[in-house]
Amino acid sequence: QVQLVESGGGLVQAGGSLRLSCAASGRTFSTYRMGWFRQAPGTEREFVSLINWSGGTTSYADSVKGRFTISRDNAKNMVYLQMNSLKPEDTAVYYCAANNRYWSPDKRFYDYWGQGTQVTVSS
Repeated sequence: QVQLVESGGGLVQAGGSLRLSCAASGRTFSTYRMGWFRQAPGTEREFVSLINWSGGTTSYADSVKGRFTISRDNAKNMVYLQMNSLKPEDTAVYYCAANNRYWSPDKRFYDYWGQGTQVTVSS
C-alpha cells in the first residue's frame, strides 16, 4: 500500500511558477507509475502528467506540455511537478496518484491518491 501527501500549492500570479511535491510512504514506491491530476470546481478530474518507475519516461497533457515538468526521486520516495508560465486556467486542486497496473493517463487505473493541494493562479 502507498500513502501520498501533496504539498507546495498556493497563490501565484499568471506567468509565475510553483513546484508541487508528493511524499510517498511504502517500500514499493519505486515500482509504481506516478501521476499528477487536477480538478477545477465543477469539472472532472483530469490528467496532467505521468512518470514511469525509473523516471526515464514521462507524458504530459497537451495543455501543460512545455510548461510543466514531472520528476521523481526514488531514494527519497518523492515525486515533483515543476509548473512554469502558469495561467489562470491552471487553477485547480492538484492530486498525486500511484498506479502499478498500466502506463495510462486514465484515472481509473490509479489505486492510491493524495488529499490534494490547491493551486490558484491570478490574472
